[in-house]
Amino acid sequence: MTRRILTGCLLLALAVVGHAAGPTAKTDPAQTGLDRIKKLAGTWVEADKDGKPTDKVVSVVKVIAAGSVVQETSFPGQPMEMVSMYHLDKGELIMTHYCALGNQPRMKADPKSAANQIKWEFAGGTNLDPAKDMHMHAATVTFVDDDHIEIAGEAWDGGKPAESHCGKMKLVRKK
Repeated sequence: MTRRILTGCLLLALAVVGHAAGPTAKTDPAQTGLDRIKKLAGTWVEADKDGKPTDKVVSVVKVIAAGSVVQETSFPGQPMEMVSMYHLDKGELIMTHYCALGNQPRMKADPKSAANQIKWEFAGGTNLDPAKDMHMHAATVTFVDDDHIEIAGEAWDGGKPAESHCGKMKLVRKK
């Protein structure tokens, strides 16, 4: 009996892992977006003004949970270290950002984003009142090529964009 249970569990685990790693039957923008984010796995450094890599590590990306979640650690080991988690939920690509501000904005990927981008739109969050509190409200990731991305972030404070906290970064995959 124990052998049957273990065999059943093993087959179930293999089916789940195989399904998570397998191709989708149709073109699903959310799955396509998650697959694109998975390809970012690795270490990303800031680019200098000429687009060359520096030594400043900005992001470390890992695929976890049998391929169903991507974990991004921004500014690892620094006082401003933050984590963003990317996953699918009911056919939508979701990001939850665990911010150094102590709040957790949640964003949804816009399925109408340009082919080389993922645009994130605010969809709620925890430990924040979007009409009052400073928080990450939107972002755009532009995929330049396999080793270069650009990130534009938009923070809000008092219910409107906080221009002094909006910015852009160019990142290069560390080789």
